[in-house]
Amino acid sequence: LSSKQFTAIVEKSTNARCLTRILIYELDRILSAVALLHFHARLNRRKVPTTNPISLPISFVLNLGLRPGVGTKGRQIRLRTNHSISSVRNIDATFYHYHVNLTYEDDQPVDQKAIRRKAMDTLQKAYAYDLANMNFAYDGEKSMFTVGALQNGRDVFFVVVENASSSKAATSMTQGANGSPEGSDLKIMKPPMQPKTFKVELSFVGRVPMSAICKVLRGQGSDNCQEVLHVRCLLVRQPFFHNNPIDFYELGGGIMGCQGYPSSFQPTQSGLSLDVDVCTTMLVQPGPAKRALKNLRVRTTHTNFEFRIAGLSKKSCYEQMFQLEQRNGNGSVEVTVYDYYLKRWDIKLKESANFSCLNVGKPKRPTYIPIELCHLVSLQRYTKAVTVLQRSSLIQHPSSPKSILPDLQHSCYNYDDMLKKCGILIDSKFAQVDARILQTPKLKARGDRDLIVENGRWNFNDNSVIQAIELKKWAVVNFSAACDDARDLARRIIDCGNAKGMQIDREDAIIEETHERRRESAQTRVDAMFQQISSKFPHQWPSFLLCILPEKKNCDIYGPWKRKCLAEHGIVTQCLVPPKNIKDQYLTNVLLKINAKLGGLNSLLQTEITSAIPLVSRVPTIIFGMAVAHGSPGSNVPSVAAVASSLEWPRVSQYRASVCTQIPEQEIFSSLFKSEGNADRGIIRELIEDFRSHVKHLPEQIIIFRVGVNEGQFTQVLNIELAHVIEACKSIKDTWSPKFTVIVAQKNHHTRLFQPKGSRDDDNVANVPAGTVVDKGICHPGNYDFYMCAHGGITGTRRPTRYHVLHDEIGFTPDDLQELVHSLSYVHQRSTSAISVVAPVYYAQLAAAQARQFVKFDDMSDTGSSASDGAAPVSPEPELLRLHEKVRSSMFFC
Repeated sequence: LSSKQFTAIVEKSTNARCLTRILIYELDRILSAVALLHFHARLNRRKVPTTNPISLPISFVLNLGLRPGVGTKGRQIRLRTNHSISSVRNIDATFYHYHVNLTYEDDQPVDQKAIRRKAMDTLQKAYAYDLANMNFAYDGEKSMFTVGALQNGRDVFFVVVENASSSKAATSMTQGANGSPEGSDLKIMKPPMQPKTFKVELSFVGRVPMSAICKVLRGQGSDNCQEVLHVRCLLVRQPFFHNNPIDFYELGGGIMGCQGYPSSFQPTQSGLSLDVDVCTTMLVQPGPAKRALKNLRVRTTHTNFEFRIAGLSKKSCYEQMFQLEQRNGNGSVEVTVYDYYLKRWDIKLKESANFSCLNVGKPKRPTYIPIELCHLVSLQRYTKAVTVLQRSSLIQHPSSPKSILPDLQHSCYNYDDMLKKCGILIDSKFAQVDARILQTPKLKARGDRDLIVENGRWNFNDNSVIQAIELKKWAVVNFSAACDDARDLARRIIDCGNAKGMQIDREDAIIEETHERRRESAQTRVDAMFQQISSKFPHQWPSFLLCILPEKKNCDIYGPWKRKCLAEHGIVTQCLVPPKNIKDQYLTNVLLKINAKLGGLNSLLQTEITSAIPLVSRVPTIIFGMAVAHGSPGSNVPSVAAVASSLEWPRVSQYRASVCTQIPEQEIFSSLFKSEGNADRGIIRELIEDFRSHVKHLPEQIIIFRVGVNEGQFTQVLNIELAHVIEACKSIKDTWSPKFTVIVAQKNHHTRLFQPKGSRDDDNVANVPAGTVVDKGICHPGNYDFYMCAHGGITGTRRPTRYHVLHDEIGFTPDDLQELVHSLSYVHQRSTSAISVVAPVYYAQLAAAQARQFVKFDDMSDTGSSASDGAAPVSPEPELLRLHEKVRSSMFFC
């Protein structure tokens, strides 16, 4: 905007919000143009005088990598998908985008998405006339779309919603004086969920013509790309989960699985496609509350009120006392919970009289209810880790075309009002696509022996690892009371390792934890164990420690132990929980991890031995895998970002990793390049310098695999993360300009592939073979993407990985790139099977997950979640401990 234009807008504008929106829009355009200039300057190898423009907010949509063609290698095969092709018959339709400002009566924002949706559903019913009986699609946040315009460009509505109180309000309404079980007896008890009044302000944002969606379907660009993506996700509004008995099955331990049916529209080469999948969520089985489960909702049997569990009382119903206010106003008396319910409600507690009560109040104003008077409310998600038996029960219900939807004709999609107005008609059958099965990569063991690979699996039964380690000074530490023969376990590991070509000497010590230590805290137990280790090895620490843990899942010793070994002392360690019946295959799997962690290699691709990987073996090439691990939603726990990088060339099987922390729930990397004075303290420089020390050359090509980002973040990967990597390269050597290829790997999608056994209409299907690739039919009509299913598995549990090629300066052909991706799924050193995603990405995920154990994030989470009203305070970014220099370049995450 020129100064005159800006002055004119200010003088004419009577709406500050409108003015702000215009200024933000123009500023965004300027920043986007600046970012685009820098990006294209990078492509053209031109220097742009600037400081560091990379941290600017970007909303401009670049043209991502365009498809150079499709692959031709591999055996042709015809597959069934869970896509149903749709036709668009009304290209003249227009979507109207409205901004939704939803607040309480006092103008406080509404944070809970479920309450926001309830308010908007009520708005649609209560103000049907004002909305011209028009249905709308709402995203649960700030956007709403209609087919056709509303009567006014801006409107304000007030809606009253039943059962819309938050959990805090629900408990506070029933607080009795001084901890009485259900409020003061002087007052009539009120339902915990009171009606709430909401203010809904709708303001017009813009139009999204159906022709823009049709342009995207033809692979053409559109000025409304972001809005098109938004509309596409909102068109289908049928519920994911139905309260239908046939969709539930028990998993044991009071937990059950519930199948749901997520669906969304996707632009594909075949047109607009409805993607219908089946997924499973864990629910708490409704019924009597046999134990307190924090934050779960219960309904009382004697009042039919609903509460949220805050905790347990310290004493039983017989012993727990509270102050009960007298009806006549003569003060209060102290009574037990048992006596209160006997005298006030004529209820004689039986089953739970000797158990603690449920506390549904606040810490300083508890409200106690006996367990036997509470039933768990149905359809509550179970968010904790499931047991091995529960997971085993879960995979017995695989998803197939039969379980996704018996017949799309039985669905209500074609009767949806918005779809009918758009002229979208959905085919009643699932589509079939052409696919190819790539040739299995050849793997080598010691002695140039071939590993026999069948459907993505192999073993080392008669083979030795290709590069074995020598283990001379090591020890066994035992935290488990259940493992009473650690010496025999060590002997069997030595025998099995020697059979696989490793040279493992007898252990130097077996250190048992004393019985009295097992009741102490995890950190105390670890510190005490290291005191014993120090006494056994007074002059030099052992090079390896085999640690026997007391439990497999959620063991509180794991984090402190890993931190002590890797960060403080530089000792490679392997933790395990040996089963009762230890088999040779179990020992082999443990030894594969140990060998990789100590610097060995278990197998190699034949193409990397013979330097025959297309383009990669031609010039020095480094491969990055990038991932970010987040805490649970709302926990305010710092996210952990990790980058795994290859260490050798032309080999691509050995990696190391670097990790850092960043702002909670932030997905885009913030530490790839960090300028401190004249030095770069970012992750990338450290990894490239390590590569140069091994290869003696700087890489001429850099391949980046990124996981965890969605389509709306692709431009940020290019404009922010790739730009950071380029800055890091320039900080190493200003004249160094390597070529880049950036690929995003997506597992969080709903496309499934099935191999039909019979006719098109037959639901009898089989697994797709390992190495299946699809790059036409259901892929994006313009952008460069493909689906790869490199691994084997049981029916319905496999989900292909979708690879998006955002940028390719190296110039891979579709066949060369697909074979590279396929091969990198076979270099995972701790596995004897192909994995579902390329190894660099998987290593980055493992490194981030393990690094999370180094910091006591649980304590931070409790602090952050204890904030009162409003958003939780942002926790400071902790400095993640760097690994000891002895293990920094190792595959500690393996």
